[in-house]
Amino acid sequence: MALVMKNAASRFASLRVVVASRNPSAHYSVASSKKAGQTAPEGEIKKSVFISQSRDVFSNLALEDWVYRNMDLTKHHILMLWQNSPTVVVGRHQNPWLEANPQVLADKGVEVARRNSGGGTVYHDSGNLNLTFFTSRDVYNRRRNLDLVTRALFREFNLRSQVNAREDIVINGNKISGTASKLGNPNAYHHCTILVNVDKSILHDTLCKHDKGIETNATVSVPSPTVNLQDVNPHVTVEKMLSSLGWEFLRSSPLSLQDGGMDYASKQGGFQLVNPTEDWFPGLDKIREEFVSWAWRFGKTPKFTVTRSFPVPGVLARQSEAPSNGAAEEVAISLEVVKGVIEDVTLRIPPSMMTAKGFTGDAEVLTSLRGKRFCESAMEILGESLGESDAHHASDQDHCSESEGERFVADCMRQTMMAV
Repeated sequence: MALVMKNAASRFASLRVVVASRNPSAHYSVASSKKAGQTAPEGEIKKSVFISQSRDVFSNLALEDWVYRNMDLTKHHILMLWQNSPTVVVGRHQNPWLEANPQVLADKGVEVARRNSGGGTVYHDSGNLNLTFFTSRDVYNRRRNLDLVTRALFREFNLRSQVNAREDIVINGNKISGTASKLGNPNAYHHCTILVNVDKSILHDTLCKHDKGIETNATVSVPSPTVNLQDVNPHVTVEKMLSSLGWEFLRSSPLSLQDGGMDYASKQGGFQLVNPTEDWFPGLDKIREEFVSWAWRFGKTPKFTVTRSFPVPGVLARQSEAPSNGAAEEVAISLEVVKGVIEDVTLRIPPSMMTAKGFTGDAEVLTSLRGKRFCESAMEILGESLGESDAHHASDQDHCSESEGERFVADCMRQTMMAV
């Protein structure tokens, strides 16, 4: 079955869009035990553009991983073009609690995903186009791919862009594309984003960071000023961007980027609409399950520690039998989180609270947090604890002072986790 894709450049209007087979391995070689360093002659390498028909981030990440794991890319280079529904995507070695604003994500229904490559956190929605360049490892060249993108921007939209020292694509110093990669053996891929018409208010709100009291060796994103392509050239759309990038890829030789024009493009694999499902790509469901799992999205977070301090309420300080030097005292809470699970809780109590009638020093709720997921399971436990404490407070006023300290500590813990 063949379709015709309309392109702004009418001279390419006759090239085909192919609806791919449900079993790509029927047309393309499956990855073998090819040794690193075996490079095919440039003239033997064919090129195809895969266009994912899914907006599900986990399915698209799974498709990306499936191609990387299973296809022989020695003589077949692939550009995969894909979009997602609103999603914050963190790098493999990042901390999602540090990179994103969990409350905004929950309020706006934005997913959190973790990709397999390194790099920083990005926001995806329907105004963003994602590109993945697949090659064998021995001919991997990130800069070549970025130069192809800048060439497409100029050819189709007369936009002059540059690749900066961080290998971001910028226009007038403003970032329109971030980049990351996965290098293996025998295959590799490089992927990047193109900001066409992203909702920048949601982008800002979801990725808005502040001092959360987190100590970690996780990769931290470097904020950069961004701009949508439509703000520079209102004629740019995601559909036109997809078409222009696809044609630029097909008309350019795979290693030297020589422009072969229509004649060269017509000899390539063309545009292929693919559906990232188990029927089309056997084994994909298992890969998707891993990407969607809590263990991958949050449990892969590098070890981190959250520390916050809270001033002791006056009512507890006044109950203290310890002499006061007039200086404000604080309760300090420290949480050590390993693989997304609370491993240790440290509570530092000032003398005024240790001698106050309202605090016995037990704070059992803190020890109950160990081994619980940060922060959903832990928040449930704290919520139950505070609820029970409030009920006890209301039903037995005689014991009010005995629970005030424990309630204060539990509330400090809740605020510590809510601030992350």
